[in-house]
Amino acid sequence: MLGVRAGRWRRVASQVGRSVTVWAVSTLTMLVLAGILPDFRIQSVDGDSATRIAVTAAFGAGAFGLLSALVWPLLVRLLLLVPALVLGLLVFFLNGGLLLIALRLNPAERGDAAPETAVVVAAVMSAVASATGAALAVRDDDAYRRRLYRLADRRRRGGGAACPASPGTVFIQLDGVGHDILLDAVGRGLLPTVARWLGAAPAAPADAGGRRGPTHRLTPWRTDWSSQTGASQLGILHGSNHDIPAFRWYEKDRREVMVCNRPTSAAELQRRAVEATGDGGLLTADGASRGNLFSGGADEQALVLSIATRRRSRENRSRSGYFAYFSDPANAVRTAMSFVAEAGREIGQSTRSRVRKDRPRVSRGGLYPFIRAFATVVERDVVVAAVMGDMLAGRTAVYADLVAYDEVAHHSGPFSRDAEKVLERLDRSLALIENVAEHAPRPYRIVVLSDHGQSPGETFRTRYGLTLGDLVRAGCGLPVPRRARRTHSGAEARAAVRAALHRPVEEGGEQYRPSSRRSEPIVLASGNLGLVSFPDVPHRMSKEEIDARHPALLTTLANHPGIGFLLVRSEEHGGVVLGPFGAEIPLDELDDDPGPLADFGPRAADAVRRTHSFPHTADIMVNSWYDPAEGEVLAFEEQIGSHGGLGGAQAKAFLLSPLALSAPDEDGTQLAGAEHIHRVLRRWLRETDGPQVPLAARQDRRAA
Repeated sequence: MLGVRAGRWRRVASQVGRSVTVWAVSTLTMLVLAGILPDFRIQSVDGDSATRIAVTAAFGAGAFGLLSALVWPLLVRLLLLVPALVLGLLVFFLNGGLLLIALRLNPAERGDAAPETAVVVAAVMSAVASATGAALAVRDDDAYRRRLYRLADRRRRGGGAACPASPGTVFIQLDGVGHDILLDAVGRGLLPTVARWLGAAPAAPADAGGRRGPTHRLTPWRTDWSSQTGASQLGILHGSNHDIPAFRWYEKDRREVMVCNRPTSAAELQRRAVEATGDGGLLTADGASRGNLFSGGADEQALVLSIATRRRSRENRSRSGYFAYFSDPANAVRTAMSFVAEAGREIGQSTRSRVRKDRPRVSRGGLYPFIRAFATVVERDVVVAAVMGDMLAGRTAVYADLVAYDEVAHHSGPFSRDAEKVLERLDRSLALIENVAEHAPRPYRIVVLSDHGQSPGETFRTRYGLTLGDLVRAGCGLPVPRRARRTHSGAEARAAVRAALHRPVEEGGEQYRPSSRRSEPIVLASGNLGLVSFPDVPHRMSKEEIDARHPALLTTLANHPGIGFLLVRSEEHGGVVLGPFGAEIPLDELDDDPGPLADFGPRAADAVRRTHSFPHTADIMVNSWYDPAEGEVLAFEEQIGSHGGLGGAQAKAFLLSPLALSAPDEDGTQLAGAEHIHRVLRRWLRETDGPQVPLAARQDRRAA
């Protein structure tokens, strides 16, 4: 009993000591700022003694600290319906307002600051106080545990039910990181956390018997023909990516261009997948979805695109997501500083690239530095904080997407130094999540995976001076613009920015309205995959119909050196693959004679046949040229690291799983397709005693 009381008193004394130290550092910070900033004073106009100034600073620092601890969490909860980015900006002004209130509370009324100065002072003081508290708490495991718990919204939706003893599972998606890129980064020491998990680092952990070895296994998997986040993540989270032929495509029956990172399209694709499977998704049982295109059936969601157009309500807002991050105003300060630094870093890197005349190279001006900074800083920080909150709340299944690498690799190249730096920072995020797992109320198994890779290469427009749309128009006998226009990039980070702002800006218009005259073809690009549709023909045109209407089109495309192969419907064979020099291979003969698919790998024929079966496959599917020796493709978008079609590393993703889980390929079959990955993840959730709730049962429960 005496030992318990002594331990309790030691903890109290330690907490009091840390609070006094933080208070003292905050007081000193306020004194320094008062001496530096002309519009901030903590003494009367006539001047005060040093002692009185110090007392005033101590009072102001203490009052500001108390207001931040007591009032700030209430303000954040009141503003949970505000978009994430807007809330991040409001943090600074609200924090400055709290400082002004703290100064007014001084009975002597000696403190004052201009409103804009108060914002700066409050930001600096919050950052210093947070850093001091973290530095002191990290020396004490109990204090560190309590600090991590305060980051989470611990009020469970079920009303405080006991946390299960069975393991939870965290799925971290490293967007666009291919299997070979991961292995190369591990070998070069860029990913020390992943290397330790694979037993490839000198400091690999020892087990209970003192033996060192890997804790995870690395398994490659092949994507579908549409090697992009929309198709992969929909299949992984919802078990079906049927009828997703590309990142963007035209649906003749709806007269609409579907784009995977458009909020309205994402919501419709998720609805179709749920209808096809009869199940809400991978995360329906006590799950959380963070930074994804789709919800996976989770009740807790943050930065999820498919709900971005829905009216914000208690049902679809995410307290544990945003509150875990913004409940500490220092987080917004730190992220804002990192955001500015990252934008400046991108401007410097792109300038050096232009000066060196690097090739290949794409434009990186306009808003791109800020979009990159959002993807690599803001989105990462908010998503990681949300995952931490989910783990400390004991949630059963969490799926989070970190898009940082994919965004940078699109513009700098998948093997660039810029992209390598992003990988290093992502590894630190994995280390932080691993550290939080040690303090969670239940054990956690961390699974890391990717949705696709990226293939390098210059753009089609750069190499040939025209876009795919220009080439199609020439083959149709239509006038071609004298200057090739840039195609729109489909990078996921732009959609994440719109989701964070709740501003679902639609790309290119929601509906296609053909003119009264004969309609021109719609040409869309998805990485190195192109789609050509004739909107005035209600059905998918056959090769024979296309030849009758535009006799030179298919020949022009198939024989162009930047084109690898075409897929079209055939009245005689059902479907055929076209290549240069008159190559025409029926789909059912590709296994014996792959023809133009020979360089694209042994599973290319299966991927092409599956896409041919989709109802909304384009009239002409165009895959770019591929160089198997260099692994290069030609993107139809403005990207020097691309994905979306067949060819090279873009189709080879990875799955990094704990050895405690069964081998993903235990049935002896190669992992191929996102739907296969969904079945593997489902199996792992069952192994960790995390059964999924069928959609009907979940709806009945909500109705009750």
